[in-house]
Amino acid sequence: MSRGMQIIRSVGELQAWADGVRRNGGRITFVPTMGYLHEGHAELMRAARRSGGELVVSIFVNPTQFGPNEDLDRYPRSPERDQALCEAEGASVLFLPEASEMYPAGAQTWVEVTGLSRDHSGADRPGHFRGVTTIVTKLFLAAKPHAAFFGEKDYQQLAVIRQMARDLNFDVEVVGVPTVREADGLALSSRNKYLSPEERRRALALSRGLEAARRAAEGGERDVGRLTGLVEDELRRVDADIDYVHLVDAATLERIGTLDGRAVILVAARIGNTRLIDNMTLPAPVRERA
Repeated sequence: MSRGMQIIRSVGELQAWADGVRRNGGRITFVPTMGYLHEGHAELMRAARRSGGELVVSIFVNPTQFGPNEDLDRYPRSPERDQALCEAEGASVLFLPEASEMYPAGAQTWVEVTGLSRDHSGADRPGHFRGVTTIVTKLFLAAKPHAAFFGEKDYQQLAVIRQMARDLNFDVEVVGVPTVREADGLALSSRNKYLSPEERRRALALSRGLEAARRAAEGGERDVGRLTGLVEDELRRVDADIDYVHLVDAATLERIGTLDGRAVILVAARIGNTRLIDNMTLPAPVRERA
């Protein structure tokens, strides 16, 4: 492994670095982030390091995945703390491009996964996943990784990126890393910074509702309305503004009517002005013996 952590700001310089690593038979792992790093990001880096090779971390608040009324301008940033965390976790390279580097004047090309991005957060945030898949494509082409690591907290995003990598024949393994939670169950998110102490207590309704649904499924409940209703009930108790609670097939993300295979509950809700997402994989029901 190279000594110390390099900071690279241009695509060309990162590509040249990656070419050198590959030319010498090295392996590159990659963790793309939007910064304001927390323990969840640290776990992504650790998973990447465990897989071996040189770790590249990118920090780029991608403007194309934010809608016109979303929080691009106020998205939390902590550059010095982020840099220290990346160095502590053993990153070889920290990629810190400007928006003009990733989207030069005159750029006209977009990457879009049409099916998996249509429903759920895709319906809620038009254009969001097109921005995600376009920037991830650009980052893959810049860092040239053998494997890239994404959190399972954004389950739909992970599925969309995996589909994109398959469809475009990227020679990149897309690895999902389990959601990291606080001791009380709240999924770690950079946007948790927006929550007041009272709103943070209310935000526990997401994980509490998902756990209730998981326990019900383990107990044999198969009705989708009752399972999603357990999540909705918890959210209503704290006056959350529910964007959606959907029970979907774990592979296709299509909504299902009965729990009869591996499935995931996806939830998005607003606590105050903060939009939070979470999910929970439900166990497939045990088949009754004939």
